[in-house]
Amino acid sequence: MTSASESVLTRAAAVRLAVFDVDGVMTDGRLYLGGGGLELKAFHTHDGLGLKALMQHGIAVAVLTARRSELVAERMRELGIERLVQGCRDKGAAISELASGLSLELDAVAYTGDDLIDWPAMRGCGLKCAPADANDWIRHQVDFVTQRDGGRGAVREVCELILDAGGHLKRWQDSFR
Repeated sequence: MTSASESVLTRAAAVRLAVFDVDGVMTDGRLYLGGGGLELKAFHTHDGLGLKALMQHGIAVAVLTARRSELVAERMRELGIERLVQGCRDKGAAISELASGLSLELDAVAYTGDDLIDWPAMRGCGLKCAPADANDWIRHQVDFVTQRDGGRGAVREVCELILDAGGHLKRWQDSFR
């Protein structure tokens, strides 16, 4: 169970699409670049399980990132996430397109981002979330700030918030016992 306010739980209960940024949210934000175009990123397995849980309980998941990375595409394929928007320069327009494609209003969308570039996407969403180590201004604009940093379980916290608000968290946890 989360310690979120009733207002946040109400917003989370309405979520039908959860959208996540990559760098700084799904990862710790550091970019490891090597010769020949080698790129490395670390994704937390707890986050992956949370994302799968959302999808198992009827919540659509999308990933929206300004960068392009075959590594990100590969990780999303592993998780079964089909809605991946890479190289996005206008995150506000992209979030509207994602919602529209599912016939959803933005109040049924959660967005988790960590920096100023995410604000155009999250501004109109029903639930705005950020990792604990997000940009200071962003942390003060959102509805829910995780206890964990980006790349260190923050995504899982958002997933569990949405599952809890929808009445699915305990049942999902109990399925492993």
